[in-house]
Amino acid sequence: MPSIQLMIQNLDTNKLYQPVVCDGVQLEWERKGVPGKLTFKVVNDGILDFAEGDFVKMSVDNKNLFLGRVYTKTRNKDQIITVTAYDQLRQLKNKEIKNYSNMRADEVIKTIIDDFQLERGELENTGYTIPRRRDYNQTLFDIILTALDLTQKATGEVYVLFDNFGRVMLKNAKNMRVDILIDAETAEDFSYTSSIDRDTYNRIKLYFDNTETQKREPYIVLDSQSIDRWGLLQYCDSIDDKQVANAVQLVNQLLKTYNQATRSLTIKNAIGDTRVRGGSAIGVSLDLGDVVLNQHYMLVEKVVHTFRDNEHTMDLKIRGGVINV
Repeated sequence: MPSIQLMIQNLDTNKLYQPVVCDGVQLEWERKGVPGKLTFKVVNDGILDFAEGDFVKMSVDNKNLFLGRVYTKTRNKDQIITVTAYDQLRQLKNKEIKNYSNMRADEVIKTIIDDFQLERGELENTGYTIPRRRDYNQTLFDIILTALDLTQKATGEVYVLFDNFGRVMLKNAKNMRVDILIDAETAEDFSYTSSIDRDTYNRIKLYFDNTETQKREPYIVLDSQSIDRWGLLQYCDSIDDKQVANAVQLVNQLLKTYNQATRSLTIKNAIGDTRVRGGSAIGVSLDLGDVVLNQHYMLVEKVVHTFRDNEHTMDLKIRGGVINV
């Protein structure tokens, strides 16, 4: 049975409160673009005194898990306060203008952390130097994710940005493996969806409007076998003069990416493990019906840890192999 300790620090009085929590605690971590989120309900006993911006700390079995600030308080007539807190990555929703050249993604992240006075932890060297980039009025999350996406395209490596109890970390997903196995015994249920209704295309059409010749130049590739089976599903978009040289390669790559059914998997009420966060890699062995998963490591896109009635469970959105969304 997990031992949970939740503390709120009033920054005006510097008082610490250990509130009476009702209906459990939920801790959410996603792999990219979202801050860590803690939600819980407390009883307003007349002593508890805290406001937006005050610090919230949660530990489980003496392991520090979450450090953040109160962002939202919602009350009802029974004086139950629902609290939403986020870790410091919430500040990456701020917008900024960012121009840089000859910098690695980890170096870009370091400058953002320092400029916005966040607490910095270990940032792994991402290895790839981005020649030049201009981001105008973008969120800091978007600026960072663009740099990480460019790195992934160049190196094939996936990096995960997260807050580790008050310190911003950047790690290669390969270094975030957790040696647990999710199977029919450790998961209560799952939701598996396969579909060709969204983001599935078997005919790719790109076109370039040539201003010199005043003609439209199409670039088309298709899969006739897939069209016979699913009907024609077309992706159509324009390209600019910078993309024309690689247009053939681009249409073929898009067909390879989109000419398949989309498959998503959410695992429900698995046995909880506090080591698992967005970006972790875990083992999964499940018979989904038309697909049997028996993979050593799959990527956790999102995890929701729930602590309730002396139990710890987690819901997981998983990606990897044939599970592609």
